[in-house]
Amino acid sequence: MAMYHRYLYYPHMSPTTFTELNLPKTLQQGIDELGYTELTPVQQIALPISLAGKDVAGQGRTGTGKTATFLITIFNRLLSQPAKDGRTGQHPRAVVIAPTRELVIQIGEDAKKLAKHTDLKLHTVYGGVDYEKQRKAFDDGVDILIGTPGRLIDYLKKNCYRLNKTEIMVLDEADRMFDLGFIKDIRFMLRRLPKYHERQALLFSATLSHRVMELAYEHMNNPEKLRAEEGELTASGITESLYHTAMEDKLPLLIYLLRQDNVERGMVFINEKRDGERVARQLAKYGFKVGILSGDVRQKKRMRILEDFSQGKLHLLVATDVASRGLHIDGVTHVFNYDLPDDAENYVHRIGRTARAGSTGTAISFACERFCFGLPDIEAYIKRSIPLKTIPDEALDMGKPTHPDATAEGLKNEDRAARHDKPKHQPHQRRSQHRRKPRPKAR
Repeated sequence: MAMYHRYLYYPHMSPTTFTELNLPKTLQQGIDELGYTELTPVQQIALPISLAGKDVAGQGRTGTGKTATFLITIFNRLLSQPAKDGRTGQHPRAVVIAPTRELVIQIGEDAKKLAKHTDLKLHTVYGGVDYEKQRKAFDDGVDILIGTPGRLIDYLKKNCYRLNKTEIMVLDEADRMFDLGFIKDIRFMLRRLPKYHERQALLFSATLSHRVMELAYEHMNNPEKLRAEEGELTASGITESLYHTAMEDKLPLLIYLLRQDNVERGMVFINEKRDGERVARQLAKYGFKVGILSGDVRQKKRMRILEDFSQGKLHLLVATDVASRGLHIDGVTHVFNYDLPDDAENYVHRIGRTARAGSTGTAISFACERFCFGLPDIEAYIKRSIPLKTIPDEALDMGKPTHPDATAEGLKNEDRAARHDKPKHQPHQRRSQHRRKPRPKAR
């Protein structure tokens, strides 16, 4: 099996609108209701190839329309071609594998909107929610199965579904699979699919590294290696800036910038969940409606926080890197790197939460004495320097809390968060004047 070691860039005659793709009527109706008209650069180059039934290994920065690309490809195939002979409801026709719960949920929501006028059955499986409820859903039959590797394998081993009649497989955020240690699970799944020439495979990744392409070589059929655009990894609509600041000055500066720009929907990224609790709690005390998203927050609560944030009930979302990929929330205007990420790629994924699908946004980063050492790697990765700004004198005076009793959504333990806000050294309290009587001596 030969591998195409070439990049394909924009063809001169590529389609520019969804109506030019001649998609099934029920699918086009769902696309129209979502307000999609123009194809993104990724979609212009990838859709003509994937809709023709060819395998694709695609690289592109975040927020470029990759999810819609593979979902439209799946729906088009399932609506325009008959299922394989002998296929039953326990044989999903399409399987989408994603690395995180948040990404699975988001893909599932997008798929439901596109499938609104079809009779295709969707099912999402992931950890953190009722295992038995997800298992019983297989009894009704599944056309498109979306899930995380661990939960997909659990149900596969329990014979809830089978993969031998699958027509199309999608592996999203392939590089993240390696980072999270899922590669053995992925190979387990891929080996149980029909042979590479009997089904279509789509792989999308932020980087087409050697290990990602090795996986593609093993399990795909002459995939077209696509890169949607040359040049910068970050979206052109993002205005980036950087402040060199002391750790104790980061919170006052953040509050100042939030007030100056009147931020109504922003994300604040931190590296450690404990620091996130402290930041979220302090932001709430200064009048901001804020939620926190980390690996410790229960799944149902995470979903509620994300829904409130999407609907504007919360203005800020404080998050660890669990939220840097896969969250497609419209209208995020500002992203703050309260802590610079340790991994340069995560910088791109974080700021990609804004300026999605051609819109504009602002990304502001703080380089403190603890996390500034990652800055050279970040600038080397994005191949340019982040514009530097000077801290105004008035920015560090945040005043007294305006809402001292307010709290943030998603704090796992309010008492623990409160303890982190207290000074480490508390004065000793006076001992009670009523001391215990000494025990009588043994005779």
